[in-house]
Amino acid sequence: MSENIVFSNVNRKEQLQKAAQMSYDLVVVGGGITGAGIALDASSRGMKVLLLEKGDFASGTSSKSTKLIHGGLRYLKQFDFWLVKEVGSERAIVHKLAPHLVLPEKMLLPLIEGGSYGKWLTSIGLKVYDILAQVSGDDKRQMLEKKEALKLEPLLPKKILNGAGYYAEYRTDDARLTMENLKTSLQFGAQLFNYAKVTDFIYKDEQVAGVKFTDEVFGDEYNVFSKYVINAAGPWVDELRSVNQSKKGKQLHLTKGVHLVFPKEKLPVKQSVYFDIPDGRMMFAIPRGKVTYIGTTDTNYNADKNHVTTELADAIYLISAVNNMFPDIELELDDIISSWAGLRPLIHEEGKSASELSRKDEIFTSDTGLVSIAGGKLTGYRKMAERVVNRIVKKMEEDYETELKACTTDKIPLCGNDFKKYKHVTKYIDQVLDNLKEDGFEFYHAWYLVTTYGKQTEAILERYANIKGKKPKERMIKAEAQFAMAHEMALNPLDFFIRRTGRLYFDIDSVRKYKEPVFEEFQKAYNYSAEDMEAFSKELDTQLTEHSDFSLERDQNL
Repeated sequence: MSENIVFSNVNRKEQLQKAAQMSYDLVVVGGGITGAGIALDASSRGMKVLLLEKGDFASGTSSKSTKLIHGGLRYLKQFDFWLVKEVGSERAIVHKLAPHLVLPEKMLLPLIEGGSYGKWLTSIGLKVYDILAQVSGDDKRQMLEKKEALKLEPLLPKKILNGAGYYAEYRTDDARLTMENLKTSLQFGAQLFNYAKVTDFIYKDEQVAGVKFTDEVFGDEYNVFSKYVINAAGPWVDELRSVNQSKKGKQLHLTKGVHLVFPKEKLPVKQSVYFDIPDGRMMFAIPRGKVTYIGTTDTNYNADKNHVTTELADAIYLISAVNNMFPDIELELDDIISSWAGLRPLIHEEGKSASELSRKDEIFTSDTGLVSIAGGKLTGYRKMAERVVNRIVKKMEEDYETELKACTTDKIPLCGNDFKKYKHVTKYIDQVLDNLKEDGFEFYHAWYLVTTYGKQTEAILERYANIKGKKPKERMIKAEAQFAMAHEMALNPLDFFIRRTGRLYFDIDSVRKYKEPVFEEFQKAYNYSAEDMEAFSKELDTQLTEHSDFSLERDQNL
């Protein structure tokens, strides 16, 4: 199993020097979900793959989505049947690949007077959705009367509610899904580095023949030769196209999406709801563990791509939308415990608003052979990877007469998945809880471990058993931090708290509470100086403030 493959930054310099001496079939630039999917697809077909990410894995769009593997019901309204069919059928595949990480989530669509969706159209729309996405059994859509809808979600507005559509979606953790794709590619010999920034391309006979990159940790520069290069840098795709002098024709159009997190008591929805906003858009409210999160906005974005924040106006917009739909809920800015803001790298279409832009992915090939992929949705990452790798396979066959396998990623279980069905996941959660009960852990902790790590929980529990003398919860988070450094390339405490565990979003109190023990583990593993630790501490404090403080003073200081 991949959880035993060492995937660590501890001997980073030697690994980079070794990697730079090799030549590759494919270099992938970008360590988000698209790059991770490409690395797994290409390496599992027999290519020698190197992936380089300028920040941490999943640190761009792929840790800041709505965290749903969903079929895009709203694309039916745009008559985008192809997109609905593809992402709809992908949901079941991705769930099968990682049932511990892609969890079934029933979605309630309230039908309200004067709302976007009428009863008749919703019924037909959801039926078409089921057919296109090949939904079967209990997951097929149901149309509910007002009484049934209120039984499922008592917070809905009784006065204007006419009933509801009820259908199946899946919830995930996007950064974990990215990480498990990356780790699974290690089984096929892929090499992967975070904090490795591609700065230029190497050319031979006017064709791209590799990349130049800088190690952002030690500052060393490297040249790597490769037959092909795929630019999967998300919001930064056009920057690399500019470096390659091929940014012409279609270009990116970035839009910002914001999500807010509340304690469950403040927004106690019993299940996920997809509901109308007065301006004609739709929004999600999704319960998850101890919290409920809401989103999202969709606004044009032209500012700093490396520092995307939730502004006061975003927060007010989302809160007023929730208070409008749930009349008994009176959320205020002070109720926000966390938030995140991310960018969607969409393809620009003249005259279309942010919400109207297509979520289809597109592939661009420059005259020098640089292949770039942009657009798309989290749900469709596997098919996006398959399409772009198919192009490389075709080129390899033409250029080198090399025969490669067809795509098999629909059959490769992701790291941590030893489960045949979802019910085995729930059984395993109970098993983990039985083991931990004596130490004072509750259901939430077992659920969190299994839905974060799957069967890799065993490796964490082994470490936990070997850590002596601390309080149980402190020992457990130390075990998680050790695992993240040894098997998940975590380089600093922010990688751990934000992307390896999602704690900054979904359990922000635990970040404040266990900051010190986690910092101790990182200092011990990497021998960081006091100055390094001070810098990490400041950065984490800044993140905590930016994600959770929505006072006017905070907004003025940003």
